Amino acid sequence: MIYSGYIFDLDDTLYCEHDYVKSGFWVVANELANYRLDIDVSEIYEMLIDEWKRNGRGRVFDEVCRRLDIDMDISHLVRLYRGHVPNISLYDDAKKLIFYLKEKGKKLGIITDGNSTMQWAKVKALHLEKLFDYIIVTGDLGEEHWKPSETPYRKMVKHLHLDFADCVYIGDNPNKDFITAKKLGMGTVRIVRDVGDHMQTRLSREYEADYLIYSLTELIK
Repeated sequence: MIYSGYIFDLDDTLYCEHDYVKSGFWVVANELANYRLDIDVSEIYEMLIDEWKRNGRGRVFDEVCRRLDIDMDISHLVRLYRGHVPNISLYDDAKKLIFYLKEKGKKLGIITDGNSTMQWAKVKALHLEKLFDYIIVTGDLGEEHWKPSETPYRKMVKHLHLDFADCVYIGDNPNKDFITAKKLGMGTVRIVRDVGDHMQTRLSREYEADYLIYSLTELIK
C-alpha cells in the first residue's frame, strides 16, 4: 500500500489499552489502601483486576469499595484514574512502522476518541507528539464529533494538506473506526491484536476495513 498519509487510532492499535487500565488501577489501589491499612495494596489491586475481568470496567470501583467497606465518593477515584500518569509503551510493531514511515517522509496522524485528560496523558506517556504531524483527541471537540463523525477525519486531512484518497486509517474497532473513513474515500486497515476489547468483534462488510492484519509490520513493504 502506498499512501501519503497514515492516520492511526490509539488504544489497542499503537499500545495495549489493558496496560493503561492496570496502570490506573494501581493508582486507585494505593488510594484505597489509605482507608484499609490492614490490607496490602497488592491485594486491593488484585481485587480491582478480578472485578474488571469478571464484570467489566463499569462499576469496578463501586464494587471493590463495597467489598472493602469503604464509604467514599467514587468520582474521586474516577478522577484519580483518569488523571494518573500512565505506565504504558508502544507495541514493538508500532515503533517499527512509525519510524519506517517517517524515514519514507510520510505524514502521520492520530484520531482517538475518549476523555481528553485520559487520551492526552496517554499521548504524552508514549511521547507521540514529536513523532506525529497532527493528533486529534475527539474529546476536545465534543462527543457529537467522536468517531464515526466525519469531523475528525475532515479536520485531519485538511491539516495534513492531503486528499482522502491519499490517506489510510488504521484501527482496531469496526464499530466506529472504518465506516466513515471508507465513505470519505480513505483506505482502511484493521489490526487484530492478541489482547483488546474488540478483537472478537466481526461486523458486516460496511463496517469492516479493506484489509485485516495481525502485525503493523505487515504494512512495511
